[in-house]
Amino acid sequence: MSLLEEICANRAKQVQEKKALYPIALLEKSAYFKAETVSLKAYLNRSDKSGIIAEFKRKSPSKGIINAYADVKDTTISYMQGGASALSVLTEPTYFAGKDEDLTEARKANYCPILRKDFIVDEYQILEARSIGADAILLIAATLDKQRLAQYHSTARKLGLEVLIEVHSEEELEQLPVSDFVLGVNNRNLKTMEVNLQTSIDLASKLDNSLTLISESGLHSPEDILMLRKHGYKGFLIGEAFMRSAHPGRELARFVQELRATK
Repeated sequence: MSLLEEICANRAKQVQEKKALYPIALLEKSAYFKAETVSLKAYLNRSDKSGIIAEFKRKSPSKGIINAYADVKDTTISYMQGGASALSVLTEPTYFAGKDEDLTEARKANYCPILRKDFIVDEYQILEARSIGADAILLIAATLDKQRLAQYHSTARKLGLEVLIEVHSEEELEQLPVSDFVLGVNNRNLKTMEVNLQTSIDLASKLDNSLTLISESGLHSPEDILMLRKHGYKGFLIGEAFMRSAHPGRELARFVQELRATK
């Protein structure tokens, strides 16, 4: 069993436990369930924004503990003040030390698009995302067949959530819905965990230029962003490069200032 399969299997067990504790009827009573959402796509296409989706992440399976003590409220506020276009918040608990409460705290403190970064293996998680204050969800093509990908995409859009569909190979492009999504290219090979920005470059040439494209993983410098913009990317998901700092928001602000200076 690959690490990705292991994470998804574990997540499926956790979701079954959640369903028993928090039935859908309870999720629907959340103050966020019918609240207006903020468009990730719109923010990424704004010319006055950096395009950076700043991620709050405490740990990862490949890098271990990244920042165990960061405060989600302080970090996300400083991210937005520093020039981020949107936020990504990990909510997977076992391998990333995330929790749903992190996203809700970020929602309370910020008016901006917030992506729920997790491993969606059950439709329940989409309703859950709506209830905790997310504006968008992540669907990973490598973990879903074409039918489930289409079904989950449809459910999310009916709930007013935007969808970021993540691919990391040309084969996975065949699973994509017809329209109405943001496409993320993960530079990390989910089987080997190796990272190569060439993945974003190679796939960009095979994609419809009307799509809003996001490059994910392995982005460490303003030069990476400038290079990827030339290939059509509007969004850049960055977590570890900022979270390894004692002050992630300050690190992002420095990064954005340097990016603007090197345009």
